[in-house]
Amino acid sequence: MVFSGDLGRHDHPLLKARGTPPAADYVVCESTYGDREHPEPDVEHQPMAEAIGRTLARGGLVVIPAFAVDRTQLVLKVLVDLMRSGRIPEVPVVVDSPMALKALDVYRDESLGELREDVDVDDFTGMPELIEAATSQESRALNKRFDPMIIVASSGMVEGGRVLHHLVRLLPDARNTVILTGYQAAGTRGRSIEEGARSVKINGHYIRIRAEVVRDEEFSVHGDASDLLDWLRALGEEPETVFVTHGEKDVAHHFARRIAEELDWNAVVPRYGEVVSLIPGAADPDDLPPDVVDG
Repeated sequence: MVFSGDLGRHDHPLLKARGTPPAADYVVCESTYGDREHPEPDVEHQPMAEAIGRTLARGGLVVIPAFAVDRTQLVLKVLVDLMRSGRIPEVPVVVDSPMALKALDVYRDESLGELREDVDVDDFTGMPELIEAATSQESRALNKRFDPMIIVASSGMVEGGRVLHHLVRLLPDARNTVILTGYQAAGTRGRSIEEGARSVKINGHYIRIRAEVVRDEEFSVHGDASDLLDWLRALGEEPETVFVTHGEKDVAHHFARRIAEELDWNAVVPRYGEVVSLIPGAADPDDLPPDVVDG
């Protein structure tokens, strides 16, 4: 059995290209973006640059909810690029996530060989002032600062983590900006903020949203439908079944149909709590071992 996990795009901005596992009898494949194709990337990240410029000009702060592993490092790289090119002011950038900081340490370990050959650690840490808020005390201390800065904190869908106490402080002030950089699943705070909610519930209290909200879609490194299909093709052999998971219901069913139509493979969207046999080729009860039939 092979699990896809969260599949990345063909060309990751920081990491070496993904590998392809050997074929398997059963494949569990994610479908987060199984119903769409990503647009050609805007390498200039103009929406983010303009949003940061507007916010700092009016004396506000920018908070960027970001997943701790991979997304935070990619956001940092873009911020470094924007500062080096003079497209945004050189202000302090805070990484407020213990897991993201540990991931940064992994990226800094060049012996692991995770980064692309054309990428250096300085490409995403080489800003004039990078503040690493490792402890909860350092995180809370940021609430006393009102000078212009950019705070990158987890979680990416605003469901938990340190980003919450930053949003409690920053959301009610129209000078501030929230930049969403990742997929916001249905039912999450991030989705509510993205869809224009006037308030959001955090720690039992409804927080008024007056801050500017910007969605930068250029950060997604999740594979789109074509990326997912290419990965399946690369397995080399047709599995007995592809189980399509990790996607909203309609999206998962859409992608399963596309697998069936384009690859002519058996693809299903399993139901919650469903039990299936993982004995290859044993759909006929006569082919099952006696202990399975009797059980």
